[in-house]
Amino acid sequence: MGASSDVPALRRGLAVLRLLATKAGPVTAGAVARELSLPRSTTYHLLAELAAAGFVTHLPEERRYGLGLASFELGSAYLRHDPLERLARPVLRALITRTGHTAHLGILHGSETLYLLREQPPHPHATVVTDVGVRLPAQLPASGRAMLALLPAAQVRALFPGRFVNRTGRGPRHLPDLRRLLASGRRRGWSVEDGYVTAGFASVAVAVLDHGGRPVAAISTTFRHSCADECGETWPSLAAQTRRAAEELTSRIGGSPG
Repeated sequence: MGASSDVPALRRGLAVLRLLATKAGPVTAGAVARELSLPRSTTYHLLAELAAAGFVTHLPEERRYGLGLASFELGSAYLRHDPLERLARPVLRALITRTGHTAHLGILHGSETLYLLREQPPHPHATVVTDVGVRLPAQLPASGRAMLALLPAAQVRALFPGRFVNRTGRGPRHLPDLRRLLASGRRRGWSVEDGYVTAGFASVAVAVLDHGGRPVAAISTTFRHSCADECGETWPSLAAQTRRAAEELTSRIGGSPG
């Protein structure tokens, strides 16, 4: 088999791995064949080759297939090399050059937002609490809700089974409140936060998507803003700049725009 004929097989093998990565548990070869529109014979051949290389595990008693140890090792190596932060840093620096405001990169960690990066303009007006390594309840920051808005409703419900933590007297107080905010963010195309995390500061955020269109991170822009009550401002011009950054990072990680 020549190099040119190896490429379709490689693409199909990668498609199998991507499909298995989306599943909660092992699946049958028939399910793989149906979802990828592959002949059964081709599917069994691909699974056998991937299993031989350690990327797929075959469970003969269950007649099912799942990701193997080699896939886990690749994922672990990916995390060790901090590629998301490396790819995001120049994107965030370009964003603060355009806006003059602090920019963050956050990810979901269970029901929390974990901040991986913070880039500030040369002379920031003040320091905010959202520093690298800080975790916040995901329903409060705009970055957390930008990601939550793109998750299935059942997953959001499972993440927030009880009462909500409140920092400043603002923000959602229970799941129905959160659902309304998430729905508004989905319709608008970005999430906003007005004093939920730190009084006197607001943020806009847009999700970064993986190859399947799922949220893997969010980029946010944080700036000074103070009003006696939530004023309903959504800052579309800043959101447009933040969206541009999120779309650039989505492209850099090989993601698929929503």
